[in-house]
Amino acid sequence: MKYQNTTHYHHGDDSATGILITNLGTPDAPTKEALKPYLKQFLEDPRVVEPPPARWLWKLILNGIILRTRPAKSAEAYASVWDSEGPGAPLLNISQRQVEAIAAKVRPHFQGRVEFALGMRYGNPSIASGLQELKEKGCQRILVLPLYPQYAAATTASTFDAVSAELQTWRWIPELRFVTKYHRHPGYIKALASSIREYQSHHGEPQLLVMSYHGVPQRYLDNGDPYHCECHVTSRLVAEELGLSKEQYKVTFQSRFGKEEWIKPYTDETMMNLPKHGIKNIQVICPGFSADCLETIEEIGEENREYFEEAGGEQYGYIPCLNDREDHAQALAEVVLQHTQGWYERDAFDAAADQQERNTVKTNAQAMGCPF
Repeated sequence: MKYQNTTHYHHGDDSATGILITNLGTPDAPTKEALKPYLKQFLEDPRVVEPPPARWLWKLILNGIILRTRPAKSAEAYASVWDSEGPGAPLLNISQRQVEAIAAKVRPHFQGRVEFALGMRYGNPSIASGLQELKEKGCQRILVLPLYPQYAAATTASTFDAVSAELQTWRWIPELRFVTKYHRHPGYIKALASSIREYQSHHGEPQLLVMSYHGVPQRYLDNGDPYHCECHVTSRLVAEELGLSKEQYKVTFQSRFGKEEWIKPYTDETMMNLPKHGIKNIQVICPGFSADCLETIEEIGEENREYFEEAGGEQYGYIPCLNDREDHAQALAEVVLQHTQGWYERDAFDAAADQQERNTVKTNAQAMGCPF
C-alpha cells in the first residue's frame, strides 16, 4: 500500500484536537443521476445489507434491478423535502448547523486549539474528506462522534469502517477515540422530553405517543446487534421523564426494505391499525434520528400520516427531530467533553510552556539540518 505522506508539517507547529461529527449522508441533488451513485454506495455497504454467502447474487440484484428502478422513485421523494431547511438537502443543512452549535459550546472548555469537521458516511462531504480537513489543520488527536444515539452495526460500525479505511492510508496516525452510542445520556433524554412538552403545549396531549425508529432486519437482532434493545431503553427513559405509563406510548420501527422480516412492530402497519382500536389522536417522534431527513419529513410527516388518516385517524402530529436545538447541542457537547478528557489541548495546556517547547523543537530540528 502507498501511504499518504505528511507534507504540511513543520517542526514547531502547534497541534490541535479534532472533532469529526458524522451522519448518514444525502445525495448531491434530488435527481435520478445523483441518486444512483449514492444508493450504490449505500447498498453495497455490507454493514447495511449483509449479503448472502453468494455475494455475487446480491450484486446482480442490486445492479440489475434495484439501481435501474429505485433511483427515479427516490429522486421524487427527495425532491419533496429538498430545500425544506434551506437550499439543498435538509440533513446536510441541519448537520452543518449542528456542528457549529456543538463547536460553540465545546471551544470554551479547551485551552488549546480544537477544530471541527463534518463527514457523511455516504455522499458528500465524505468521512475521508472530513478527516483530511482535520489533518490539514494539525489535529493529532481526533474524536469521532456519529450522530446515531443508539448503536447499530449498519450505522455506527459502518462509520468506524469508513474512518478505519481512510486512516489505513495515512503514514502518521492520530490518537483516535470513537463514540459508539449515547442512547441514555441524560442531556439527550431531557432534550427529547422537552421537545415533546413544547410541542404539546401548542397542540395538546394525544391519546398515544409513538416513538418511531429506523428498522433493521430481524436477523441482525438475532445475531447480537443491540440496536433494538437500546431503542427501547431510550423510549423508557423518555417516558419516565414525561411521567408516561406503558399504555401512553408505543415503540415502532420504520423504513423496512426488501421482503425479509424486520424488527417489529412496523410503523406503517401500526398507523393502519391504531384507529381500529379507538386510537385516533396520536403524536409521533423519531428519537433515533438526530436531524430531520427524508425518513422523518416525508415518511413520517407525510406518508404515515396518510396511512393513519385513511384508516380513520383524526389527529396526527409529527414532533420534529432535535436538530440544532440549544439543549440538543448542549447534550452533544457534553458527550464530546466526556470523551476528550485528558487530551493535551483540553486539560493540561499551558500556552506559554507549549510555545517554548515548540520553539525548542524547531531550533533543535534546524540545528540537525531538518528543512522543515
